[in-house]
Amino acid sequence: MIHQTIIETSSHGPIVLIWSKLNGRPQIVKIIISCPTSPTDRKTTELYPGITYASCPEIDSICSEIVAYLTGKEIKFSLELLRLETCLAFQKTVLLAGYAIPHGSVTSYGLLAAHLGKAKASRAVGTALATNPFPILIPCHRVIRSDRTLGGFGGGLQMKRALLEAEGVTFDKTGRVANHHLHYQIP
Repeated sequence: MIHQTIIETSSHGPIVLIWSKLNGRPQIVKIIISCPTSPTDRKTTELYPGITYASCPEIDSICSEIVAYLTGKEIKFSLELLRLETCLAFQKTVLLAGYAIPHGSVTSYGLLAAHLGKAKASRAVGTALATNPFPILIPCHRVIRSDRTLGGFGGGLQMKRALLEAEGVTFDKTGRVANHHLHYQIP
């Protein structure tokens, strides 16, 4: 049975954790974040008609960590409860490399592709991140374009920028990331 747990956030809109029990343990299947063009309630009911509301201590703990992260605390989320096996092999590799980007750091789609040994696959990396089923827990918002503009994000560019700013990432007057070093960049 598939369940949903909703986190009501003040500045980013609701976040929905979609989860089920597998071998008696809760496993997160998907996280749905608010987007200006598609509210979480509509996305949830379209993807999972008849879903039920529920929670458990493990899910409550992750929800508390998400709220703490959104209020500016540095949190390294555990991957233990994520159903990563539902991702294709390439996407899983991209997501794990994105997960390794430290709090307050960014990289580009191209640098991430090069790090994975696929220097010409920056678009494929972007697609893998665009379909990240676990946003925030796997911080795809930390990946930007090579020209230091934001690129895309499921919660919208305003949310992506807000998440990065909360981590201490700064922007110049043109809206480009001002940090000098990109993660995965060869010094």
